[in-house]
Amino acid sequence: MSDSRKRHEALLYHAKPKPGKIEVIPTKKYATQHDLALAYSPGVAEPCLEIAKNKENVYKYTSKGNLVAVISNGTAVLGLGDIGPEASKPVMEGKGLLFKIFADIDVFDIEVDATDVELFIQTVKAIAPTFGGINLEDIKAPEAFEIERRLEEELDIPVMHDDQHGTAIISAAALKNAVEITEKDISKIKMVVNGAGAAAISCTRLYLKLGAKRENIVMCDSKGVIRKDRENLTSQKAEFATNQDINTLEEAMQNADVFIGLSMGNIVSPEMLLSMAKDPIVFAMANPVPEINYDLAIATRDDILMATGRSDHPNQVNNVLGFPFIFRGALDVRATKINEEMKMAAVHALADLAKQSVPEQVNIVYDEVSLTYGREYIIPKPFDPRLIYEIPPAIAKAAMDSGVALEPISDWKKYREELMERSGSGSKEIRMIHNRAKSNLKRIVFAEADHLDVLKAAQRVHEEKLGKPILLGRKELILALKEEIGFTADVPIFDPKTDEEKERRDRFGEAYWKRRQRKGRTLSEAKKLMRERNYFGAMLVNENEADALITGYSRPYPTVVKPMLELIEKEKGISKIAACNLMLTKQGPLFLADTTININPSAKDLVKITQMTSNLVKMFGMKPNIAMLSFSNFGSINTETSIKIKEAVTFIHRHYPDAIVDGEIQADFALNPEMLAKEFPFSKLNGKKVNVLIFPNLESANITYKLLKQVQGAESIGPVILGLSKAVHVLQLGASVDEIVNMAALACVDAQQREKNK
Repeated sequence: MSDSRKRHEALLYHAKPKPGKIEVIPTKKYATQHDLALAYSPGVAEPCLEIAKNKENVYKYTSKGNLVAVISNGTAVLGLGDIGPEASKPVMEGKGLLFKIFADIDVFDIEVDATDVELFIQTVKAIAPTFGGINLEDIKAPEAFEIERRLEEELDIPVMHDDQHGTAIISAAALKNAVEITEKDISKIKMVVNGAGAAAISCTRLYLKLGAKRENIVMCDSKGVIRKDRENLTSQKAEFATNQDINTLEEAMQNADVFIGLSMGNIVSPEMLLSMAKDPIVFAMANPVPEINYDLAIATRDDILMATGRSDHPNQVNNVLGFPFIFRGALDVRATKINEEMKMAAVHALADLAKQSVPEQVNIVYDEVSLTYGREYIIPKPFDPRLIYEIPPAIAKAAMDSGVALEPISDWKKYREELMERSGSGSKEIRMIHNRAKSNLKRIVFAEADHLDVLKAAQRVHEEKLGKPILLGRKELILALKEEIGFTADVPIFDPKTDEEKERRDRFGEAYWKRRQRKGRTLSEAKKLMRERNYFGAMLVNENEADALITGYSRPYPTVVKPMLELIEKEKGISKIAACNLMLTKQGPLFLADTTININPSAKDLVKITQMTSNLVKMFGMKPNIAMLSFSNFGSINTETSIKIKEAVTFIHRHYPDAIVDGEIQADFALNPEMLAKEFPFSKLNGKKVNVLIFPNLESANITYKLLKQVQGAESIGPVILGLSKAVHVLQLGASVDEIVNMAALACVDAQQREKNK
């Protein structure tokens, strides 16, 4: 992606459809005058009076207990430096977004126009009654140290400067495991820390608590080794000044066991790496360019254990593994601070989690046969679903044990269940699909690439490395549109109607005719059909000249599905294909089937639809919990539609007794565990979170998914065609660029899965 296009896309993302990345949403009913009278005057006076009697009631009657302030003065923003409070606001909103999607914590971002330490402290103290916690962000050193120290001492809510402690906690967990794997003694390791900012100082302090010895640590800044005889050292740098007779990073690296990089890219040479001790531990955490390139480092030393800040290499040191879950645990016990015991609890919990068996869902996301604790897996992955229910309990328990928890937890099982419920943000499924697509790039045909939105989607697929686009359509128009949007990459462009493609058309026509010659097709007809892009694109996939196909943007769904059924064979044992939409709702992912193909499926068809949908759910790394819907509950009304659902369920129960499937059942009972347990305690769905809905007919399924999309704003991936032998998928007419990109990523993952299953 060109720099100018990156800039334009980033600006557009933040500006449209409305400025910013976070908003305030009501949590109570507000439709009637009665509701408003409770929300504001006169009803609001009652909780006000209760809080006036006892300030602790603010946690009972307001959102304070789940509200964190992300506060900055903009003096040290990312790699941008001192750009001021207004310019820091997009970053603070972004931090708020991460708090919400990873730990369900609400955030107000606060940008303070105060570089004076005392003024900043007093400002934060003045607004602190609003919040349950304070996350300090992007404040330059050394002021950051004093600001955090004072606020920790003078406030009775958790305060943490994530730039300091986030990296420290994650890297300390990684270091703990790295030292164990390389069979080194942490009290004896020789460590070089390159960088002396807030993060480097905090990391090194935490390593000392982990067992490293101060006399074995050499810290460097931009001027070289920080020595005791250097003048004008800050108190923080003086903590780690050395008496050793060395001056440069190169000298410090000799025989070092550990290198910690929190500085700038490409400052460690292969020669420096070669001078390190056996089994060197290298954490090159400068981002986006590490202190030494990962591939270069691995090629230089085959005994290296390496971590970076990047997601495209093993062992990513990513702050998102820490701050959402640390604050989650602190808020949930009403901790008065985030103390050293809680930070160390996070270190040990993260380190221990890496040693546990990895859920298949995580292996699938990262395209691994089996992630196993070792040199290339020393800390958990950011997409690990266990983080939300493993890390906060460790933090909460440490807060309780250290005496800073005002509301201790007694029922840990219930707490873990509550945490699991908080992980329902649908965007993670999109991130997982994209991540998997990147792991093994597949060739994907965009059959309507001369439409601007389709070409934009293909551009994103190429630039985000989700797949390898093949563009079909009028070549001159595609080239003109590519130039217009700055799509400069040299990707294949095929125009099926040109003489240039005659040889391929004839070859495809012959292959197609051999399959259809006894079904009324002549050879000349078959060759003529290859001028149509959908036929041509499908044959690219059939003849293994492409791995996947996306089409349907510009034509009605039925007219596009028809040629796919003619050209693409069904999977073994499948007589009818079906389609499923994945809806990304606030309550979590929901798979809806059949949304576009079978108008009135029989009981036998519903069994197959259920089986195919179940396989799709498993492809996402989830366990299917399937409700087969009706307007009837377990025989309460007998009609043609409810009876066929009942017959399908009976068949599945008899032949697939381990499947979590039940019905016929109404949608509200299926999705409300309390209602279900009360009225139908015998159901196989009890105690399960339903994530698949099978509908009795196309009308109900199609209406439901479109209502969810339009009224609730749920994102949709699909319709995903089920039952074809190739990764061919049909878009809804006029799909958005995002929808096309997501479907393309899913098609690539589908192609990966089929390759594995061969």
